[in-house]
Amino acid sequence: MSLAALHKNPLRLHWWKAVPNFGDAINPLIVGHVAGRVVKHIGARRADLFAIGSIMQMVKRTQNVAREEGEKLCVWGTGLLKPIFGHDFLDNVELALVRGPITAALLKREMKQFGDPGLLINEALPFEGTRIDRIGVVPHYTLVDDPELLAFVASDPAYVLIDPRDDAADVCLQIASCAHVFSSSLHGLIVADAYGVANTWIEPKGQSWLKYLDYAASVGRSDMMAPLSIDAAKTHRSGPICYGDAIEAAREALHASFPARLKSTA
Repeated sequence: MSLAALHKNPLRLHWWKAVPNFGDAINPLIVGHVAGRVVKHIGARRADLFAIGSIMQMVKRTQNVAREEGEKLCVWGTGLLKPIFGHDFLDNVELALVRGPITAALLKREMKQFGDPGLLINEALPFEGTRIDRIGVVPHYTLVDDPELLAFVASDPAYVLIDPRDDAADVCLQIASCAHVFSSSLHGLIVADAYGVANTWIEPKGQSWLKYLDYAASVGRSDMMAPLSIDAAKTHRSGPICYGDAIEAAREALHASFPARLKSTA
């Protein structure tokens, strides 16, 4: 099949769809923007690309045998949720970029550039509204109904709950309109960074910290060594983003590493 014929077809992207969660659902927005192609969801074994998500474990499970035909699966900005053992599967994939240095170290790969594709949401979905004096609270999707979190939101009229299960584009634009964001959702923090909204990591009850620390290391966020408790968040004040240069470096790495063979201009 010619490249011209190939790129008339949608780019086959796999992302996690088991539950509604905007951090996963922004995948086609961002990949479609960068690739200049229509994107469709497909099963992991038949995908052209893995992008946003802590789903490297799924790459290992589904790419442990080389494909009989076609190009290798490309991994672009994906991260680990927990350590994995055995790395032979990496011979069967094109490792374009990973989310952060912790993922790279656990994969035993020496990489110097990193980036979560969520940092490109401001390009794929520009915010043209007005930022208002409110504080967004973006919980991990498992914590939306957490009583302590709901009491925190109700404690101050400036706080507004942003439900990560809502429409992905709407969630992103709500984040972009805030003066500050508290988030136990990783992509609540990443999307806030993308739009230049100051943000603070609050405790993600029941979730591994690895993915958060991986992202923090990728953009030099020294303020993300550990999350704040809800009680500590009540009196917390945070200054403006001071790691903008690292965000720009990650964006440049994301654009430079996206596989040319998957772009509409290939």
